[in-house]
Amino acid sequence: MKDKRITILLLLAVLLGMPEGTRAQNGFNIPFSQFGIGSSDLPYNMPTAMRLGGVVYSRAARNSINPFNPASFAAVEPETFVFDIGLNIQQSVLRNDVNKQTDADGNVAYLMVAFPLTKWWKTSAGILPYSAVNYESTHTAYDPLTQSDVKTIYAGNGGVAQIYWGNGFNIGKRLSVGFNLDYLYGSIERAITYDFQGSDSTYTIDSRRQKNTLVSNLVVDLGVQYSQPLGEKYTLRMGATARLPRDMKLEDQSLAYTFYSAGSLEYYFDTIFPAPGVSDTYESELLQPLAVGVGLALERNERWEVALDGYYSPYSGMKYVENSQNNIFGTSALRYGSNYRIALGGEWKGDQGSSSYWSRIGISAGLFYNSGRLSLELTDGTAYRLDEVGGGMGFTLPMRKGKSVLTLSLAYSSFGNVDLLRRDVFTVGISVGSCERWFSKRKYN
Repeated sequence: MKDKRITILLLLAVLLGMPEGTRAQNGFNIPFSQFGIGSSDLPYNMPTAMRLGGVVYSRAARNSINPFNPASFAAVEPETFVFDIGLNIQQSVLRNDVNKQTDADGNVAYLMVAFPLTKWWKTSAGILPYSAVNYESTHTAYDPLTQSDVKTIYAGNGGVAQIYWGNGFNIGKRLSVGFNLDYLYGSIERAITYDFQGSDSTYTIDSRRQKNTLVSNLVVDLGVQYSQPLGEKYTLRMGATARLPRDMKLEDQSLAYTFYSAGSLEYYFDTIFPAPGVSDTYESELLQPLAVGVGLALERNERWEVALDGYYSPYSGMKYVENSQNNIFGTSALRYGSNYRIALGGEWKGDQGSSSYWSRIGISAGLFYNSGRLSLELTDGTAYRLDEVGGGMGFTLPMRKGKSVLTLSLAYSSFGNVDLLRRDVFTVGISVGSCERWFSKRKYN
């Protein structure tokens, strides 16, 4: 018993000590991540969710963890400890009418634990990436004032991670409720560099605008799930979640300066912003509106299940409002609109009572449509409301007499359009849900 408590503490220490690059970002060039607090692939970047097309609100299992509805933690069995980790390998293809770029990367999708505190109270903790910022693009144009070409470089990196502590409560045999306390934290660095391509006599007019954003805030999620038997064979399960609205403060730091280059080295020359005596650090706002998700699932004797999800949030989930007096980047093309998502998934769970291993393998598949994830208005007045479509499938391979599972997932998603920019992502996901019997005393005769 003492050894297992030590193991829990070590796992929680791992959760809190994961490198930030693993938690919140990847190596892809994601041009759309330059807006707001970055680009988010939740819940599709989680292998256990992508195999069902992102269906999450009515899902609950004893050998995997669903952080998107905290009421699902109540499904953890007494005297068990669940450890759930997911890994992704992705290939990203960016394309427009002219160009195409391909990237590949791998990262940790999540790391979570769950265990019972009492027969009716179960708890969970974990870490997963909330958003990622990683982009770099270059534009070259002629400047008549200096009579030279100017190369403008847009670059950014960083991201936001989410650490959660969740609790699920059984209220009778059919109803469960829960809540998550989510700590969002991370740092985002963005810069615009103007590199004048003229003679050495003009090198001192090279300049850079740079902004660093620090995120450190708490948000609250609520969830409920209800199961209703339909005769002897079927069960109807309903789920709903709500992320409570909150106005949060961010710490921004802006700096604009000139510099000159000598080979690969850069030398600071003069400060443009802030003015002498003015602080370069200021507060901006991050507005979290009420976001709701609902799900409905029909299950037959733990053999198969079909599920449908719906989600709605204003502002595409989060609205970043910068302090206008310190904005050194000018007007953003980002326009905040409502975000709607629908997902449909189905699963054949296999016959867990069979003596044949192949009969116990589960097969799942699903589709999703995400509308209004990002809205842009370009300087020529052209407006784009960018949507996302995709789907996935997976295989659930039982281990250790069915208590633990290995999940293999394949997924595809397409975001944007080729008129502006389209991002196609192919993902291979692997997750391990370990469900072991803990917290019980052995009895000897």
